[in-house]
Amino acid sequence: MSNISLTLGIRTVTGKKVASLRKLGIVPSVVYGGTAEPISTQSLIVETTKVAHAAGKHSPVDIVIDGKKKLAIIKSIDIDPIRHEVRHIAFHTIKQNEKIVTQVPVVLIGIGESAAEKAGLVVLQAIEHIDVRALPANLPESIEMTIIDLATDEDKLTVGDIVLPEGVEFADHEQDLDLVIANVYETSALQAANDAAGGDAEPEEASEVEAENGAEEAPVEEK
Repeated sequence: MSNISLTLGIRTVTGKKVASLRKLGIVPSVVYGGTAEPISTQSLIVETTKVAHAAGKHSPVDIVIDGKKKLAIIKSIDIDPIRHEVRHIAFHTIKQNEKIVTQVPVVLIGIGESAAEKAGLVVLQAIEHIDVRALPANLPESIEMTIIDLATDEDKLTVGDIVLPEGVEFADHEQDLDLVIANVYETSALQAANDAAGGDAEPEEASEVEAENGAEEAPVEEK
């Protein structure tokens, strides 16, 4: 079972009136799942924020509604761009014995300790999340990759270098294993690229950091 839990109350306030809930420190939410109709729910902002930070869009959450416990995963989170507070959260119920597809963070370890960095080079991460498929109990909190062995600007880490935990597989069976996770660059090359683009450029291979603004959803596969 999940170590993360949140008690949800049934919500009767809908539409534009939910703004009144937020003023009271209550986060409106919705629970999807299976063939059942979505359930409008709500919870206190403090507890909800803790759960959102702990679970992200990759860790299962035990949600309790009217005393009934359901296993779920966060489908989307709407964050206030100014106050950085959770404005709305959507859950999708899942089953322990059915595999789901979701995004898992890719975390680089050994930052500052690689031979490349010690030689004055820069290691930049191009991909920060990867889609995986697994049973809820097998979902990892993150995928760790070490950069210790990176030494020159010809070195890189790719999806093919990822070692998935037992019971976990790539969501896409035709996953491109040559997709670059992290590259090594010379500082002069980065500076030249920045100067050419008015200071806003990044290496072509580097992708933009995914914004957690609530507009994205973690894919959930139902069987």
